[in-house]
Amino acid sequence: MTCHVDDYAVCAEGAAAKAQGEPITDVVFDFGEVLTIWDPRAVLCSRYDDAAIDRFLDNATSGFSDVCDMRDGGATVEEAYEYMRRTHGDQWASMYAYYSRNFMDSLVGCVPGARKLVQDLSDAGIGTWGLSNWAKDDFEITRPMFLVFDLLNGYVVSGFEGVRKPDTAIYELAIDRFGIDRDHAVFVDDKPANVAAANSVGLRAIRFGGDHGALRSTLVRAGVRIPAGNAQPGDAVS
Repeated sequence: MTCHVDDYAVCAEGAAAKAQGEPITDVVFDFGEVLTIWDPRAVLCSRYDDAAIDRFLDNATSGFSDVCDMRDGGATVEEAYEYMRRTHGDQWASMYAYYSRNFMDSLVGCVPGARKLVQDLSDAGIGTWGLSNWAKDDFEITRPMFLVFDLLNGYVVSGFEGVRKPDTAIYELAIDRFGIDRDHAVFVDDKPANVAAANSVGLRAIRFGGDHGALRSTLVRAGVRIPAGNAQPGDAVS
């Protein structure tokens, strides 16, 4: 099949094709923009004007996305700062230092509907797991901010492992560590490249576009026995 990245389809291409239609016993969630909301502007807005923030968030100008990837792969703040200073200049490195010191302000909340979906999956006996690109020290600081993480059976975070999505090695590591059957699991991520990488290791995947109601409906259609999300006023709910 051909998956459309914006329609919440259960993508099962390549090595994952043989799993299409199999019962789902486990759901693996990305964190950023799937369970949690990351907004770097929320860090910077109290110190810099909009024009400066726009330039900083433009990777071609500052290298911001590059250093985020470095950090997710295990680089230290100091290594990321020095790389930015060397490749894009002191002014952007200085701005990155401010961003890094105040990183926790970039985590502005849980994606609406995320916590309850994870809870409903757990209540239905579905294994819930996390697989995220996240810098080790940043994750340690901000992890207590999100109760949804406590609902998961476990998680793999790239900064602790030295490898990041979409490298297939981190998917294999997660599958092995969680002890799950890839034929009966589905991975949820907001980035098409990460969905494709999951398929390449035989893991079905859903590209998340910000709507947990739509994700819930997709899982229900795939046979997962959770509330469908179509309750009406006066219906009994839990």
